[in-house]
Amino acid sequence: MSLRRNTYPLILGTFISISGLIAQPVIAGHQCTVLEQIPTQWIDLVKADYRLWYGHTSHGSQITSGMGTIYNLYGDQYGYNSSGANGLLSYQETGGDLGHNGSLAWEVATRAQLENPNNDRNVVMWSWCGGCSDNSEAGIDIYLNALNQLELDYPDMRFIYMTGHLDGGGEEGNLHIRNQQIREYCLANDKILFDFADIESYNPEGDYFLDLYANDNCDYQGGNWAQDWCAANPDADLCAPCGCAHSQALNCNLKGRAFWWMLAEMFGREHAPELATGDTNFDDNLDVLDIVVIVSYILGETEYTIFEFLTADVNGDQNIDVIDIVTVVAEIIGASN
Repeated sequence: MSLRRNTYPLILGTFISISGLIAQPVIAGHQCTVLEQIPTQWIDLVKADYRLWYGHTSHGSQITSGMGTIYNLYGDQYGYNSSGANGLLSYQETGGDLGHNGSLAWEVATRAQLENPNNDRNVVMWSWCGGCSDNSEAGIDIYLNALNQLELDYPDMRFIYMTGHLDGGGEEGNLHIRNQQIREYCLANDKILFDFADIESYNPEGDYFLDLYANDNCDYQGGNWAQDWCAANPDADLCAPCGCAHSQALNCNLKGRAFWWMLAEMFGREHAPELATGDTNFDDNLDVLDIVVIVSYILGETEYTIFEFLTADVNGDQNIDVIDIVTVVAEIIGASN
């Protein structure tokens, strides 16, 4: 069996030097599945601010299934319901998907929702079913252009792009070519992308299976990567049962985590200046421990996540340097006087 490690660019947690932070694309892929790295304060802010409207059929339900597992395991911190009542994430689902070559039924439905006088949604996402596998370059362009036009027409909304689920075609298959078309567009135009296929291409250790013709059930030439991983890690929360449509529980559980991560990064990029507080260890205190963390970033001793970067960049100039340390020291001294 031939395995290779990830080299996928511009994923959360890989930024060492960030320029134009807020203008960067948001890409949620297989490296974005460590729930513990997301500050719970940011999850609370996401739940208070975002109201999602998500169109999908069975494959798209994998995200919801994974989120449901997280909710069951960890409680209301990661809770959601349709209305957002009781401080949970407002997460409304609707039927349908992105269709096939050039279909715009999803776009018509989106406009109808957003033009409804009672609409209160501010985040929109649609998933593919099988419509990415048999699509064409022109068909994907229709999808991308239509979603971009929605962004222009509704500037106060957030729209999430998505890749299609794996179909066993490997790196040379049409699906991968079409997914690459979507990724390249999102990277070039600073879009938000939930990379459904990328999550299906790797196990939690970062071993790569697309070149071994992995499919949506996590089967590949040599076995099933999800079953293999859970057999080796039977007590892992990632393997908790979740009724994952067309796939294995591990796949859905990874997607649920990546979805929360994506929402947190979206929020961070929108609100970077107000989140730059200096509380780099997220303990709700501003003290010498935060200065130690910032110094380690400056010296290159620590690789920080996007969340840590935004809080360490106290003055909001998109650089972490001695000015941030001076600002935190002044805040600490001021608080003690």
